Amino acid sequence: MFRQGGSFIAVGMAQLLLDWLVFVALTALGVPAAPGNLAGRACGALLGFWLNGRVTFAQAGAARLGWWRFTKFLLVWVPLTAISTLTVTWVASSLGLAHAWLAKPLVEGVLAVVAFFLWRHIVYR
Repeated sequence: MFRQGGSFIAVGMAQLLLDWLVFVALTALGVPAAPGNLAGRACGALLGFWLNGRVTFAQAGAARLGWWRFTKFLLVWVPLTAISTLTVTWVASSLGLAHAWLAKPLVEGVLAVVAFFLWRHIVYR
């Protein structure tokens, strides 16, 4: 679990960076916060699913990917994305876009803790 935790954190940082960059770039170009967040999370999710399946949760060098795992991945990802999008959109509308840019990594960090356990026990087992 400690190896998986370290790997998950490294993959998560790459995911978060891609997610945040896409979100900031799109919203800076005028895309509303909700679709910008969805696009960012989708980009990060694809990267994370692939890396976590190949590295973090792989067993004996065998990747843990495939359509069934991707379906289970989506079942976890969709509600987490709804929470993220509602939160980031609320911050953007209440406090402004610059605050949403700052809040997004915090929101995603909290959700990552939940995601680790769900993905470990539901998706990649």
